Amino acid sequence: MSKKMLYALWGALFVLCAVLGLLPDAGVWGIAAALIFFLPPAWLLYRGDRQTRCLVRNLSALSLALTAVMLVVSMLTAAGSETLGNSLHYVLGIISVPMFAARYWVLSLFLWACLLVAAGKKGR
Repeated sequence: MSKKMLYALWGALFVLCAVLGLLPDAGVWGIAAALIFFLPPAWLLYRGDRQTRCLVRNLSALSLALTAVMLVVSMLTAAGSETLGNSLHYVLGIISVPMFAARYWVLSLFLWACLLVAAGKKGR
């Protein structure tokens, strides 16, 4: 499978997980999509060149860092308006795809961290 095809598949899974994460109850489909979401970047790490590994590493680090920042911001603005809370929730849902689709936040964060560590080790 070519790199372009893997990137397109990863992008399509991003959109699917973002939509499933915003639905009230995605159920098993959300968990399945969230797990499948990590297959294209894992394959890119396994078969990709140095530039591809660096891209996966940087995207993983960016997703984890922005998720942490948005979680802190959400907690700090908990006393704010409902509109602010909903806005931050949607932004967090887009930044940390597929965290909401999986319904188990720690699973998604763990898999992002696994990608980050694998990309770091594979890059050496």
